[in-house]
Amino acid sequence: MKSVECESETDIESNKQEGGNQSNTSQTKSLLLSDEWKPYLRPRTIVKEWLLKLRCCFGAVCGLEWYGFAALGILTAFLSFLMDFSVLKLLKAHQWLYMKLDNNSLLQFLCWTLYPVCLCVVGSTFSHNICPYSTGSGIPEVRTILVGFEMPHYLSVTHLFTKYVGLICTLAAGSTIFLGKVGPFVHLSTMVGAYLSNLCSLIQTKHRDNASREMLVVAAGVGVASCFGAPISGVLFSVEVMSSHFALRQYVPCFLSAACGGLTFRLFSMWSGDEETLQVLFKTNFPTAIPFYPLEILLFAFLGLLCGAVSCCYLYLHRTVQQFTKTNSVLKKMLTTEKGLYAGMVAFLLACVTFPHFAGQYMASKYTMKQLLTSLMDSRQWGSQTHNASVQLEPEPWFEWISTGNPFYFSLTFFLLMKMWMLVLACTLPVPAGYFMPVFVYGAALGRLVGDGAAHMFSLTSINPGGYALAGAAAYSGAVTHTLSPALLAVEVTGQYSHAVPALVATLLANGVARSRHRPSFYDALSIGKRLPHLPSLKKVFPQLPSTPVGQVLGGKSVQLQKAAGPAEVQDAVDSSTETQIPVVDSHESQILLGFVLRSELLMFLRHSKNETIEKHLDEVCCIHPISVLLSPHNTIQEAYSILSLVGAQTLFVADGGRLVGLLTWPEMKRILEDLTKEI
Repeated sequence: MKSVECESETDIESNKQEGGNQSNTSQTKSLLLSDEWKPYLRPRTIVKEWLLKLRCCFGAVCGLEWYGFAALGILTAFLSFLMDFSVLKLLKAHQWLYMKLDNNSLLQFLCWTLYPVCLCVVGSTFSHNICPYSTGSGIPEVRTILVGFEMPHYLSVTHLFTKYVGLICTLAAGSTIFLGKVGPFVHLSTMVGAYLSNLCSLIQTKHRDNASREMLVVAAGVGVASCFGAPISGVLFSVEVMSSHFALRQYVPCFLSAACGGLTFRLFSMWSGDEETLQVLFKTNFPTAIPFYPLEILLFAFLGLLCGAVSCCYLYLHRTVQQFTKTNSVLKKMLTTEKGLYAGMVAFLLACVTFPHFAGQYMASKYTMKQLLTSLMDSRQWGSQTHNASVQLEPEPWFEWISTGNPFYFSLTFFLLMKMWMLVLACTLPVPAGYFMPVFVYGAALGRLVGDGAAHMFSLTSINPGGYALAGAAAYSGAVTHTLSPALLAVEVTGQYSHAVPALVATLLANGVARSRHRPSFYDALSIGKRLPHLPSLKKVFPQLPSTPVGQVLGGKSVQLQKAAGPAEVQDAVDSSTETQIPVVDSHESQILLGFVLRSELLMFLRHSKNETIEKHLDEVCCIHPISVLLSPHNTIQEAYSILSLVGAQTLFVADGGRLVGLLTWPEMKRILEDLTKEI
């Protein structure tokens, strides 16, 4: 209240100065300074005046929202770097403690297992007690918000803090848990965008319509760009996954914010000493003379088909396990009340399997996610390098894959078989976690096996297995998410633009296999499992849903007012309805729709009616607003959903021949979708 009063007083002062009345100005200043309970009133007034001048200067260059877009990219990149820095320190501490216990296998086992278990328990318990809905990816909820459904608790500052701390705990568990940060970081970026949008609306004198939604759309693309320093693929990923309807006017702010985020992320990496200069996230050493031969396109095509087939198995297994956890009474109770216990049990099982003296020695379990991807994209053929491994002064990136003395293809095959079910199990953990990076690494391992296997089978020394790992990572992650942007992401994070065409070919074929028979993507399955009102996801498992008429599923009769309504009828309507727009009909008998009246105007009408002796009718006091968009009962669910998303309205009126039939809001749309998909 103090800031508001001070601002109004400053405005009065400036207006009087413009009018030339100096005496009134000095009188106003003396009145301002007469309030002894306000500390430092004169300096505060001066600072506010300079801030207003600074706002005018910035606003003269471009709109203040553009500064908000740039600030969004910088803040998100800083949060990403700070998270990576914290996780790296925790991972190094775990590795140091494990190496110090080299002479005692039992203590090493306890160190290897209890460290990730404690982190998962802390992350799960912390998230459950402070913000129960902060677990999981967050992408299904964000894209539901972007279509227009209001979920304010998912964009709160408390949720931001809880998810950020919980995600650090998840990532610090390392490759034992094998989870990433892309999905939650998209959610975190959206929360930052929501906060900056509210800040811009307070600063700006004129606030554009749909400005807050535009900021959220931009924030979704910045989340991916800040994770990898890849702005172009980050924006494309946002278009493919997050937005059902993406406006062309949002491209420029998306790329501006993503470029600021990607550049800031790489600058922080350089300033911290991790990198000598601005460079790609994953270093590769592909040959530049002849990256690949034309006939190898057939092998890349085969790799794409293989990735598509394997992704179908993974998605089916994920949906089956997800359904089992929701129907099994024991697991359902644990995931509801004992999340910390369930997270500890699953983490302990995964840690036991990946213990380096057990099965972990065949899966390169000592490597982090970044080290796994860097080793898999090594351009040298492991088969021809194995016999020289013993004479190397420093261990090669692929040393952990052959450290047991077994052939490398045995380790890769074992890695693929084990990580399939381990990743599905890790996806059930009630912790903030991302699921894109694990499938990206899994696809790289699949591509590496195909590339090195083909080189060994056909005795071809010219094949670059690292290129197949790159294409496999793009194809498999694209097939799992039903997107094509991972092809560009793989090229951006490695800098190997020579393999853009093979990666795109493999990703296209993998998507063709994964999308056949209307199979839902990974994020679609999450939306369906959480019963979110996201029609693009639901129609993949319920094809007849989009063509269902609105009149067939519309709820009961809505609250309405006739134009001659008195205070008593208006009071009943206000008490029985929470809608901001209440329809007005000619009369209750005719039901002819005239327009709508705002709830705020009705409250004002009731206040005035208490002070007046003559009773007035609704149409004499309130303004009946015309209706710009009117639905028919014969319109389909798909059409109504698209209109709600595109227009950004929270209420649509349904009329048949001019007669009011009902209202369609986002809560009503959610109820309709839930009723029609109960058998899913």
